[in-house]
Amino acid sequence: MPRRGENIYKRRDGRWEGRVLIDSKYHSVYARSYSEVKQKLRSYSVKPMNDKQTDRNTVSDYATQWLAAVKLKCKPSTHNKYSNICKNHIVPVIGKRRIAYLSSANIEEMLEKRSTLAPKTRSDILCVVKMIVSYAHQCGLNCQLNLKALAIRLPKVTMRVLSVSEQERLNKQLIAENSLRSVGILLAMSTGIRIGELCALQRKDISFDNGMLHIGATMQRIQIDDENTRTKIIISEPKSACSIRDIPLSEQHIRFFRQYYENMPERAFLLSGEIGHFVEPAALRYYFGKVTAVCKLDGVHFHTLRHTFATRCVEAGVEIKTLSEILGHENVKITLDRYVHSSVEFKRDNMEKLIAYSPYLLPS
Repeated sequence: MPRRGENIYKRRDGRWEGRVLIDSKYHSVYARSYSEVKQKLRSYSVKPMNDKQTDRNTVSDYATQWLAAVKLKCKPSTHNKYSNICKNHIVPVIGKRRIAYLSSANIEEMLEKRSTLAPKTRSDILCVVKMIVSYAHQCGLNCQLNLKALAIRLPKVTMRVLSVSEQERLNKQLIAENSLRSVGILLAMSTGIRIGELCALQRKDISFDNGMLHIGATMQRIQIDDENTRTKIIISEPKSACSIRDIPLSEQHIRFFRQYYENMPERAFLLSGEIGHFVEPAALRYYFGKVTAVCKLDGVHFHTLRHTFATRCVEAGVEIKTLSEILGHENVKITLDRYVHSSVEFKRDNMEKLIAYSPYLLPS
């Protein structure tokens, strides 16, 4: 039974709720029983560092504390990502170093040892290191590392974008496949939605009467602390509030997709046509890889479709603010910096427009 001062009580709906103070803010955890809530609160508890030993604490020590502190603040999938980065990349390389004396050279050395990883992964590692050091600062530690002065440049990735002819070739192959998976990929190509968002789509999310596609969930596989199962599929809200959005469908979209989706049950997943049976992102990526192999498209990933969609929109003259909202970005800067690519054909057409507008620029 709960004791006075434990911040554990039984709710009217029968569940138990416990509250824990993290970074001067209270956060709640829920469970079906008092013992379960108490166990959860124990897992979130953070032992304060001893002032006399603060400068002896390692990156690993603070990484463990930081992970516990942020567990209630972020989505399970995000926390899982942070944990994996700490476990697989940060702790093995710099985990034993005293965080008070961590230097920029140490971080550069760590990233160099992970040079075979994708630039995005290396960028995520750097981001987590910064958050751990920032957390140490908040705990009162005087770190040698100045985060504001930390300037580690990672190589910029040029994302693959399908040319118009490549896109046409892929479209024809997907239509020829004539499966719910291939039609789903066509839907992603036509709207720029993410793979997790596509896998989570159900019949209820598409309205042919209103010509609207609602994005309100995403699917992903995460690791769990379970003796029997290492991973599980979760369907949750998208990565940000801006990712929850409605995407208008053209008349052409409505006519095409209606023939596949209209008679599905409301709760059926679009990629399977069945209630309770879904196609997870890994399975869809595998299928997509086989299709692109048939089309002889090299260096193409599922996310290439999102970049290709954004590029075609820019080439068609779609206003950037509108495109940003369709893609579910928090601001137009993300859209401009990461997703706007001009094809060679588009650049050539614009140069021709410039000459036509200003013929005096060159001698005739």
